[in-house]
Amino acid sequence: MNIILTTLNSRFTHSSLGLRYILANMKELTCKTKLLEFSINNALQSVAEQILDEEPSIVGIGVYIWNATEVKELIELIKKVSPTTTIILGGPEVSYEPFRVDYSLADFIIQGEGDTSFYNLAKKISEGKKPEIRIIKPVMENLKEVNLPYEYYTDEDIKNRYIYVEASRGCPFSCEFCLSSMDEKVRTFDLDLLMEEFEKLWQRGARNFKFVDRTFNINMRLANRILDFFLAKDAEYFAHFEVIPDHFPESIKEKIALFPHGALQLEIGIQTLNELIAENISRPLKLDKIKENIAFLEEYTTAHIHLDLIVGLPGEDLKSFGKNLDMLISMSSCEIQIGILKKLSGTAIDRHDRTFGMVYSDIPPYDILKTNEVSFKEIQNMKRFARFWDIYYNSGNFKNSINLLKTEEAIYENFSDFSLWIYEQTASTYKISIERQAQLLFDYLTCTLFLKKEVVAEAMLKDISKVKGRAVPAYLRPYHLMKKDEVEIKNSNFNKRQSKHML
Repeated sequence: MNIILTTLNSRFTHSSLGLRYILANMKELTCKTKLLEFSINNALQSVAEQILDEEPSIVGIGVYIWNATEVKELIELIKKVSPTTTIILGGPEVSYEPFRVDYSLADFIIQGEGDTSFYNLAKKISEGKKPEIRIIKPVMENLKEVNLPYEYYTDEDIKNRYIYVEASRGCPFSCEFCLSSMDEKVRTFDLDLLMEEFEKLWQRGARNFKFVDRTFNINMRLANRILDFFLAKDAEYFAHFEVIPDHFPESIKEKIALFPHGALQLEIGIQTLNELIAENISRPLKLDKIKENIAFLEEYTTAHIHLDLIVGLPGEDLKSFGKNLDMLISMSSCEIQIGILKKLSGTAIDRHDRTFGMVYSDIPPYDILKTNEVSFKEIQNMKRFARFWDIYYNSGNFKNSINLLKTEEAIYENFSDFSLWIYEQTASTYKISIERQAQLLFDYLTCTLFLKKEVVAEAMLKDISKVKGRAVPAYLRPYHLMKKDEVEIKNSNFNKRQSKHML
């Protein structure tokens, strides 16, 4: 009996930690189990072909919000070609009901953590004891008894992909939009064993570690030990942690400040700075601590920071969202990720549907379509706003010139107008070359906002000069030549003064 574990990752550089946990806990079935990973960009018939080439009796598929629709199609393909193959689904997208994608062709669905549940089911099937119950309810694993998966990252994975790791599971908070709030108990792995596995990965050449812990900095002993692991290393590396914004004790601050430039990335879920909205979604909000900690990260560390904001939260209008964004801009110059609220099955966010007129798409990723406070048109505009924000603000390509849209540290209103204008010109949010992006920004600043071309050109030339070998576009060349002439005149005058002084 052959068993295939597979999924469709969102990108080639991603890897499935969940499937590796299952593989690590297959016991005597390990030798009959093979891991095959694909991406959502692969042709599904080719994916099905490669899976069926292994002549599997069982195919286990990890289902996530980004591959939910593709997995449905993949199941249909496999069942048409090989109807006797048993298909088992698992992962966040099938762990809570209702299912909004039709997975009726799957033979079994494992909800919750599948580390050992998959093995138990596969063993029964291999013994000819197929359970009558199709949906296996969640089991909370004892993390001290779960075999760790890290040996199942191949050398090719280490060379070409992010290595996903975790030190804990669960979250102590109850944010209503988040699946992690369903597991309120935070559980940790055996720390000594974990550090041994991380060291093995390091010795094999792993340098990109992405921690999937929801609240990395909630456990001081764990966080300090892991930070010390990286600080002891001399070679270049990249470590990503998701942290809560209001819990940075001195021991953590001291260590974060020691990380070299480019080595540390922190993702901080702000979501909203409106206390009333935070209360609506059962999210703790300690504004003073958030401001204090972001100020510390900005001034005393070289960490790359992602701050997250959500559009469409219950009761929040765009004016409130704009204030959130402007407040973050005034607090930090770091990256701000703008997300659109999603309604995930199992979360408590649905309790607001009637009160706040929350209407969501039934198609993954289940984005909010409208609320009492934000119309469908405004949500559409904010989706484009988020995309253009990534292009112009988060990319860092226009760090100087995009600041010309700011007014006393406020940018939301001006960028909103800019976003609407760009879409009028392009009718698209993708496949806009960086040259076209720059031209659009220059045209908007000079022809719509009527800023002086010399001022705009100076800022854009600074941005261009940061990228070695980037050509100066035609519309900026006159200002570039003027700048060069000014520099040459200054140098000439300086040389004359120096010669006169020497005489």
